[in-house]
Amino acid sequence: MAPSGNYYYNVMPFGLKNAGTTYQRMMNKVFPGEIGDMLEVYMDDMIVKFRDEIDHTAHLCKVFEQARKYKMRFNPEKCIFGVRAGKFLGFYLTERGIEANPDKCRAFTE
Repeated sequence: MAPSGNYYYNVMPFGLKNAGTTYQRMMNKVFPGEIGDMLEVYMDDMIVKFRDEIDHTAHLCKVFEQARKYKMRFNPEKCIFGVRAGKFLGFYLTERGIEANPDKCRAFTE
């Protein structure tokens, strides 16, 4: 409860009409210099981009520093580090860019 006597959420609840928009706006405020450069955020998905291990470590440190500053927490069970390629928002991302998702291409090849 806030000092004013009003209740406030500690975490973003499911089902609120503008929860997604509000969350995205907050991520834009928490990571203003990182988004678009080393970080991409869409709803509750985040990806830290890197070219080599040194960049990866430096970028993660910067993202964790910002998250700590705003008292954000990440679920370790949902975090994956050091991946050179993977799915993000239904697309397959690699160091070369966006490629065709093999799961979606199977329908054409079979």
